Amino acid sequence: MKITVVGTGYVGLVSGACLAEVGNDVLCLDLDKEKIRILEEGGIPIFEPGLLEMVKRNVAAGRLHFTTDIEQAVAHGTIQFIAVGTPPDEDGSADLKYVLAAARNIGKYMTDYKVVVDKSTVPVGTGDKVRAAIADELKARGIEVPYSVVSNPEFLKEGAAVEDFMRPDRIVVGAEDEQAIHLMRALYAPFQRNHERLLVVDIRSAELTKYAANAMLATRISFMNELALLAEKLGADIELVRQGIGSDPRIGWHFLYAGCGYGGSCFPKDVQALIRTSNGVGQPMQVLQAVEAANDRQKHVLVDKIVARFGEDLSNKRFALWGLAFKPQTDDMREAPSRVIIEELFKRGATVTAYDPVAMHEAQRIFGDDGRLTYADQPLSALEGADALVIVTEWKEFRSPAFDTIKAKLKSPVIIDGRNIFSPELPRAAGLEYYGIGRK
Repeated sequence: MKITVVGTGYVGLVSGACLAEVGNDVLCLDLDKEKIRILEEGGIPIFEPGLLEMVKRNVAAGRLHFTTDIEQAVAHGTIQFIAVGTPPDEDGSADLKYVLAAARNIGKYMTDYKVVVDKSTVPVGTGDKVRAAIADELKARGIEVPYSVVSNPEFLKEGAAVEDFMRPDRIVVGAEDEQAIHLMRALYAPFQRNHERLLVVDIRSAELTKYAANAMLATRISFMNELALLAEKLGADIELVRQGIGSDPRIGWHFLYAGCGYGGSCFPKDVQALIRTSNGVGQPMQVLQAVEAANDRQKHVLVDKIVARFGEDLSNKRFALWGLAFKPQTDDMREAPSRVIIEELFKRGATVTAYDPVAMHEAQRIFGDDGRLTYADQPLSALEGADALVIVTEWKEFRSPAFDTIKAKLKSPVIIDGRNIFSPELPRAAGLEYYGIGRK
């Protein structure tokens, strides 16, 4: 199949590379000339495990191409994926200007049948707006060209996006005509040879499914975080509670870890967008509003623990921060707890030395030349002269440190663990003060 992907961010580039991997002829369009330059020179503009090798392999095979030429991109693919950003608008709702601009461009240049696929995370009703935008452009041209609109939400986890696309647990296709459904089944056949994973629904149900999935996962995270705070007050241990409830098959083990809050490009934005959507139709989601409020509060928990230990005035204090990305295996710092923690420490007069395996360049972009934030080239280097170690991201390389070395390097023998990656008895046996989230 000939496929066009509009947008080369996480969703677009991963989708384009994976579709090329199974033999399709894929052209990726982006209006950001710098992104296309990086791709054409053999790099990728994001960090995602396994993606660079896949991109290089399919470019070399002649199945994956990149362009900034809109007309060329529209002419190329029978299937046109729209995978552009939907950033929060001022009121928290999803901003559809890039999605609708892509739809209008398709209508402006198409000359034969197209299946226009919303891959971006979009509010319910966007399919209708995309259809109308294309229709308006065709009307302005005075021609009639057949087309179908499909919703095909992505369920890709940053850090495991390639694996998720190549081995999906489900493929949701929102479509309402047989030709589009037939083409989407053919497109995804190589990804479900083991058993059928494709679920065909109406467009609005597909659009809502994406938001519902992320909202459910965010709810589990915030609920566990609230339980962790309660456990601290009651003298219980949230890790033991997690084991007790996770063994119930109705609950399961996933997304039951307490921590310092969720971040990233999906959960915060999608929760806000669903809240705005529900308010807009007079059906407010009270549970989801509490989820968002609980997460905002949770991002301050580590700072509260620092203040409880060192006092409100942190002048002349320096803290070592392990982890900047919102989760492991990505350099994404959008809505990351680390950003809130760093800013709150700055407000109290502290300085920070940070280490992250891949996200330090992103922190430099965000914080610029602020002298209060410095960077270490190794985890242990960040500890030199620091008053405490604060763990924000659960990278694997942090899990088995030499606690004696940590104690020797720190001015105060204090670890504040925002991801509960250590069993408390281990650092305490080395003479360290250890503060987790909801740990006894």
